[in-house]
Amino acid sequence: ELVESGGGSVQAGGSLRLSCAVPEWIGSIYCMGWFRQAPGKEREGVATINWSADTNYADSVKGRFTISKGNARNSVYLQMNNLEPEDTAMYYCVAARWRDGAYCSTAGLSVGGRNYGMDYWGKGTQVTISS
Repeated sequence: ELVESGGGSVQAGGSLRLSCAVPEWIGSIYCMGWFRQAPGKEREGVATINWSADTNYADSVKGRFTISKGNARNSVYLQMNNLEPEDTAMYYCVAARWRDGAYCSTAGLSVGGRNYGMDYWGKGTQVTISS
């Protein structure tokens, strides 16, 4: 299970940084990222990064959020700036193993047009933005 930290409550315009680490027993990871789900809304991909450091962002967070690899193996950060009330949600760290021809994006892990989702999920960390 993935271990997340860094959620909390801030006012609009503020910043938060989420962190996530993959347990050693899981082994090599190809893609890591963050999904979120707000009450009454569908779950959506926020940002992903693969082992080549290629990144992918949801349109709603481009220019405000930055995903990056941590120094520790299989770890990732999500720096969230200029937060908006619409960013309020449970944020989940996600990870996927490599598959031949895999492509990592906010839609999940896909191969040849088929979406496999993500292999591993964290329990989630709450982010609440007040106006």
